[in-house]
Amino acid sequence: MIENGYPPTPGVILAGGLARRMGGGDKPMRLIAGRPILERVIDRLAPQCDGLVLNANGDPARFKAFGLPVVSDDVADFPGPLAGVLAGLEWAVVNRPGVQYVLTAAGDCPFLPRDLVSRLHQARRDNDAEIAVAESGGQMHPIIAIWNVEIRHAIRHALTVEDFRKAHAFVRRFRLAQASWPTEPLDPFFNANQADDLAEATRLAALDGG
Repeated sequence: MIENGYPPTPGVILAGGLARRMGGGDKPMRLIAGRPILERVIDRLAPQCDGLVLNANGDPARFKAFGLPVVSDDVADFPGPLAGVLAGLEWAVVNRPGVQYVLTAAGDCPFLPRDLVSRLHQARRDNDAEIAVAESGGQMHPIIAIWNVEIRHAIRHALTVEDFRKAHAFVRRFRLAQASWPTEPLDPFFNANQADDLAEATRLAALDGG
């Protein structure tokens, strides 16, 4: 256990998407009030996690300024966020032996809660769960979650044998807990999916202290 009362929990920031709705490129590198979204995500998660790693595909050198290890998917054809979760869990098993739980979070969510890890672990413990996911406004966010590393085997089977990619349905195969956050004054899981969302994110950043 560590000082805040939960097990050492590495964090995996998922930035492997294709950003089609933004015209391609890396969503986490877009700017909000002059700061990259990824920088904001790192600032939120670093104090909560026992180290961070970035899941991204393509040339890792473009993320060099952030100083994080970069791990890519090893499942072909961009099968979605579950492939990033798998990459993160497998990285943790190799590089952080003894770690039982890993946090995953979307790289395009600039306002992640500062109590994300502690509250997810609390939900996990209270429900004897294998996965604990975030929820806001009645919506589950299945890739913003804490995972038992043993689930990596089931993810690989789902992706490579079943061709099953739906994260919402996949997490329901396990003992699942949810931790809920309010959506006022802003939804902490707001994500910048489209170009127009960047203007809204800038407005929200002012509410969130910049």
